[in-house]
Amino acid sequence: MKFLSRMALLVRADAHGVLDQLEERSLLLKQHLREAELELAHKRARAETLEEEARRLTDEATALEGEVRALDEDVELALSRSEEELARFSVRKLLPRRQSLESLRGRREEIAAERGRLDGVLQSQEHEFAELKRRVQVQLAAVRSERGAELGEPIAVVADEEVELELLRRRAPAEGP
Repeated sequence: MKFLSRMALLVRADAHGVLDQLEERSLLLKQHLREAELELAHKRARAETLEEEARRLTDEATALEGEVRALDEDVELALSRSEEELARFSVRKLLPRRQSLESLRGRREEIAAERGRLDGVLQSQEHEFAELKRRVQVQLAAVRSERGAELGEPIAVVADEEVELELLRRRAPAEGP
């Protein structure tokens, strides 16, 4: 009798161990999915930050272009009236603004390049995330099915596509030819 009770205890312990492993696997899947989603959210936030910086730089460049144009006109006016000192004064103000404008344009180009690269990565990773999410859902359904089978509860795994097909079949007669 002692042998049979020990054997029953072993079977129960083994069943609990299997359930623990299944639960751990599903927790890991969910955790990896959350981490992937967080990483995508960080990249989306970075893309928005770059977009906002590009808008700000465009506004600054527009204002600076106006100043450069006005200073160019001042230099031309001073030179046309033979006012060398006024022309020099305007050129001293003009040159740093031109340099700043070129710097702004360069930074905008860098942002555009980084944004293009990031958009490509985001698009690819969002597609991969959607596929990962689908695979995780299938795995979790399989884990629930395995757990139910071990407990003697049959749980059917139904794919999203099967649900859509069933709905289409049911709608088809109602819509008519």
